[in-house]
Amino acid sequence: MKRLSGRIAFITGGARGIGLGIAKRFVEEGGRVALADINEEEARNAASEIGDNAIGIACDVANVDSVANAVEEAVRRFEKIDIAVNCAGYSKIVPIEQTTDELWNRTISINLTGAFHVCRAIIPQMKERRWGRIVNLSSQSGKKGNSAYAAYCASKFGVIGLTQALSQELAEDGITVNAICPGVVFTEMWGPEQVNAYASKRNLRPEDVKDYLVGKIPMKRAATIEDVAGVAAFLSSEDADYLTGQSYNVTGGTIMH
Repeated sequence: MKRLSGRIAFITGGARGIGLGIAKRFVEEGGRVALADINEEEARNAASEIGDNAIGIACDVANVDSVANAVEEAVRRFEKIDIAVNCAGYSKIVPIEQTTDELWNRTISINLTGAFHVCRAIIPQMKERRWGRIVNLSSQSGKKGNSAYAAYCASKFGVIGLTQALSQELAEDGITVNAICPGVVFTEMWGPEQVNAYASKRNLRPEDVKDYLVGKIPMKRAATIEDVAGVAAFLSSEDADYLTGQSYNVTGGTIMH
């Protein structure tokens, strides 16, 4: 039997990138998925591509009412939510002097407060069945600070703190809470704006950024979406029943703590 057979997952940021990759892997493992994304059209299109075991739902994780409505719709369509994957994210490379309140608040509200909103909305019905899996996407930047990344690092360190706190609170309810800390994954987030900002920060040519980043990784390749999705599937399965409060590095050896 596939290890996620009968399980329902609510995945934020599910319309593209790592979130979509996790959704596809979950369906391959026998699960059904609600792709919750701020871009409803993209979420519905992605769900259509996956097939009958996926639905697309509008969800702005920074807005508590939007999260409540999305969770309600997912439960209405699938009757329950067994697994919550907090993958919605936002990232900008900006020196601290240029980090505006707006940028700081937006980063925290999506990366950290958004995960809090989703967990708070979903946990009660997990408690009713005394079973649940929560997987929060942190980052290698949640383990080690990086220059020109203050807001992002603060949010991702916060995700690990939230993960550890909830793991202690929910352990006796049969709910595990873990985090995944990917290293460099060349998703849509690494568009021209991000590449140019990183090039400026490191005094590189934009065309040299990817080679520079890969060159710092012991395994000499970037992480793939599939690398992350595989860990998410494991943590959401019965195989990870005794694992909680942990933050798993998917960094090719770059981070080892």
